[in-house]
Amino acid sequence: MTMELSGRAAHRAEITARAEAQMAAMGVDAAFIDRLVETFYGHIRRHPDLGPVFEGRLAGRWPEHMVKMKSFWSSIAFKTGAYGGKPVQAHHGVDGMAEGLFHQWLQLFSDTLVEVGATEEIHGWFMTSAERIAKSLVVSLFYNPAFDDPARKPAD
Repeated sequence: MTMELSGRAAHRAEITARAEAQMAAMGVDAAFIDRLVETFYGHIRRHPDLGPVFEGRLAGRWPEHMVKMKSFWSSIAFKTGAYGGKPVQAHHGVDGMAEGLFHQWLQLFSDTLVEVGATEEIHGWFMTSAERIAKSLVVSLFYNPAFDDPARKPAD
């Protein structure tokens, strides 16, 4: 058992080292993550559709949220496993949450990446991650398998 645990730790360390090397080669560091998150959520707060939804959930808790989001994106980029939150639960039952907001969120994230000077490679990497996260949240929050039931589909 001890051998298995040390093997897992070594594997985890390899994954983190590879991710850190990949991010460093692209020019992504902790300062980039901080700038991205700060800039993005500054835009979120002023956005006519996204702002009220976020504010309704985070009023008075923005500093804590910023720390959490920096940890989240650092964990994604550097594969540290440091983020231990539950994103689906955090987004469930949020007043005003709608599937279409995720498209706006993704566009704003893309625009923010450009604004903070992300290279094409960095932009592509972060957008791939953001799109995967958004899709996972949309499926978790809005998908109803009953809608895929062939018996419920109208005949052509």
